[in-house]
Amino acid sequence: MAQRTPHGKRAAWNGNQPLSRAAKVKKTDVKEVSAVLKKNILVFPCGSEIGLEINNALKFVKGYKLFGGSSVSDHGKYVYQNYIDGIPNIDAPDFIDHINEVVKKFNIDYIFPAHDSAVLKLAQHQDVLGAEVITSPKETCEICRSKKKTYEYFADSAFVPGMYSSVGDIPEYPVFLKPDVGQGSKGVALAKNRSELEYHIEKNADLLTLEYLPGKEYTIDCFSDFNRELRFVGMRERKRIKSGISVNSASLEPTAVIQMMAEEINKKLNFRGVWFFQVKEDKNGEFKLLEISPRIAGTMSLYRNKGINFPLLSLFDRQEYKLDVIENNFKIEVDRALINRFTLDFEYERVFIDFDDAITKDEKINPMVMMYIYQCINKDIELVLITKHARDIRETLTHLKVDHSIFSEIVHITKEDDKHKYIKNDKPSIFIDDSYSERKMMKEVTGMPVFDLDAIECLIDWRN
Repeated sequence: MAQRTPHGKRAAWNGNQPLSRAAKVKKTDVKEVSAVLKKNILVFPCGSEIGLEINNALKFVKGYKLFGGSSVSDHGKYVYQNYIDGIPNIDAPDFIDHINEVVKKFNIDYIFPAHDSAVLKLAQHQDVLGAEVITSPKETCEICRSKKKTYEYFADSAFVPGMYSSVGDIPEYPVFLKPDVGQGSKGVALAKNRSELEYHIEKNADLLTLEYLPGKEYTIDCFSDFNRELRFVGMRERKRIKSGISVNSASLEPTAVIQMMAEEINKKLNFRGVWFFQVKEDKNGEFKLLEISPRIAGTMSLYRNKGINFPLLSLFDRQEYKLDVIENNFKIEVDRALINRFTLDFEYERVFIDFDDAITKDEKINPMVMMYIYQCINKDIELVLITKHARDIRETLTHLKVDHSIFSEIVHITKEDDKHKYIKNDKPSIFIDDSYSERKMMKEVTGMPVFDLDAIECLIDWRN
C-alpha cells in the first residue's frame, strides 16, 4: 500500500515494513512522517491470540509504542515490553474508568480490542473514552457479537443458514447447536435426532438451533477504509481447527461468490478498518455464514506475511491516509503450535560462551545463539568467548563473518586445559557450553548457572 503524507508526498509502503525502510522519499521527509505517526497503542487483553498477533504486526513499526493490558496473568507479560496488569474485568463497574486512567497515565492514542467482548464493551463506550478504539461503530459490533442478531439482520441473504425457533420447524437432522454469544467451539453440540436436541436444549435453553453444515470451513479477512470502501478480501481455508482456533490455514484466491458475500456484508454493515467473516459449506457445497467479527483474527498472520498488515492498515486508516493495498502474489500456509516463553529470577552481567557446537552448528553459525548474543549486546551484557578451537579462532570468526569485537575477551586454551581456571567471578555471570563435563566442572567450581544449547530459549527476551 502507499500512504499520502501530511506534506503531500507519496511514500511507497508494502504494509509490512517499517516506514523508514520502505519509504521512497528523502530521509528528512521520513523523519517528518514518523513524527506525525508516533502514537501510543494499548492492546487489551494483550495475552489473547489476537493480542499476540497485533504485537507481531506492529512491534517493528517505527513511530508506534505498544502497551499490553490484561485483567489476569497471561502470556502477554512474556511478549509485551510495556505490560500493564490489574485492569478490571470488562464486566466490572469500574472497567471504563480504569481504562481511562491507563489512557491518561500512558498517553494512549489508540486502543486495540483483542477479544470479542472487549470489542463490544469498548465500542459501546467510545464516546467517554480518552483514546480512539480501533474497531467498527458500536451498532455494527452489537450485531456481530450476537449470532442471532447477525442471522436476522441478513435474513434476506441466501448465505444465511437455517435457524429454527422450534422443534417442529426442523426439516431434517442432524442440527447444530451453539451459543448466541461466544467464541471458539465452547458450548457447541451436534444433535443427530430429536431426543439429543431436547437433551441439549434442556441443559441450555439459550442455544441456537441451526442447519448442519458438513463441508469445509473458511475465513475471509477483509479491510474497509474510512469511506466504507471494501479495499481487500482474502480467503483462507481453516484446514485444522483446535478449540475453535484455526491452527493450520492456507491462502486461497477468493471465489466470485465469496467476493459478492463480502461486498454485500460490507454494504449492509458499517465497517471501519479490519474485519472478517467465516463461512462453511452446506451439504450442497454452498457457502453459509457462520459469523462476522469487526476485529483482528489471530490467523491474520497468514496474510500479514503476504504483505497485508491489517493492524497497521487500520491505524493508518484512522489517520485518513490514502492507502493502496498490495498483496504479494504467492500462496502461503501457516501452522501454529504452542510456544514457550520464560522468565528467570536472577540477573547477570557477563556471559562466558563456548565456540565449537555452541556459536557454531555443523561448522556454520547457529542463528539462535547469534540472536541471543546480539540481545546481550543491546542489554550491555559482557560477552567472553572461551574456546578450545583447534584452529586460529580469529581466522575462523572472520571466515564465518563474525566480528570478534563483539567479545570483550577471547580466551583460547588447549584441549587438555580446564575452562574454569580462566573464569573471572567478580560479577554475576553465566556459562554456556554444549559439553556436559565442562558445565559440570564449571558449576562445581564457580557455582554460576550453566546452560546447554537447548536452554538458550529461556535466555531470550522476546518482549517488544
